[in-house]
Amino acid sequence: MEQESQNNQTRPVQNTVTVTKVQKDNSSKWFWGIFLSLFILAMIIVAISFFAIANAIKRDGGEFVTGGNGDKIAIVELNDVIITSDKIVEQIKLYREDKSIKAIVLRINSPGGGVAASQEIYEEVKKTRDSGKIIVVSMGAIAASGGYYVAVGSSLIVSNPGTLTGSIGVIAQFISIKDLADKLGINQTVIKSGNLKDAGNPFRQMNDSDKAYFQDVVDNSFGQFLDVVAKERKMDKETLLKYANGRVFTGLQAKEYGLVDSLGTFEDAIRITSKMAGIEGEPRIVREKKKFSFFEELLGSKIEDVTDIKGKLFDEPVLQYKFQP
Repeated sequence: MEQESQNNQTRPVQNTVTVTKVQKDNSSKWFWGIFLSLFILAMIIVAISFFAIANAIKRDGGEFVTGGNGDKIAIVELNDVIITSDKIVEQIKLYREDKSIKAIVLRINSPGGGVAASQEIYEEVKKTRDSGKIIVVSMGAIAASGGYYVAVGSSLIVSNPGTLTGSIGVIAQFISIKDLADKLGINQTVIKSGNLKDAGNPFRQMNDSDKAYFQDVVDNSFGQFLDVVAKERKMDKETLLKYANGRVFTGLQAKEYGLVDSLGTFEDAIRITSKMAGIEGEPRIVREKKKFSFFEELLGSKIEDVTDIKGKLFDEPVLQYKFQP
């Protein structure tokens, strides 16, 4: 009995020790859990801050000059789909106002793009030509639709025989997801001030009124395209209409139809430009260095690729002077 009494007296002490140990273990786990969570959060914030700052710090592009010892010819490159005009307009204006630049070669590799953006670049090219500074277009693999619209404002158009050009026309494309939305049970309520205010809404089928409305806009934009080409290429509109049905031509065909001035390579375009500008000897070629962020340099062209995809999916305007292969 005495032994049993002693055992009973010691048990509460053991239980107390066990509970205290469990509490300490739980407190330790809680502490380290909070610590690790805060540490991971801090690392995420640091990483985001680093990439944001690194991407914001741009390595200065500037210019580099190659070639001989003659006067300077500046190269401006118009590549890919024309979404905005800002950068190209800025470059052309800069070289137009730079008295050390005797002429400009505009290298076009583009299927065209937004109507307004194409028109803005054309106007800047035309303004440069009218100012007295030579600006020659050199067509690469493709210079179609909006790319061709831009080209006609230049002093001279040089195309490769195999360049795809022309595609004089306008396109507007609309996607309908009505059937998919119906299957998913997605409904949309539209409050509008006029029957055409939501024309092109992807959640409903386009009706005849919508189609007539957009066709009128497209026809008006097409008329603007025709007027510019007819004026710049000194062509009769009736003659031009035979070629202005949206189709593309090779450079060889375009030369035959009077849509371009000369056949030749990029180097031929530089040689022709040098001669037109009265440059003696081999010209010095001025190009803009590309500006990279530190982040882009680490990842190569990946950021550029993602940006290009984003632009093609979300930034392209509805109304386009664009060749659709």
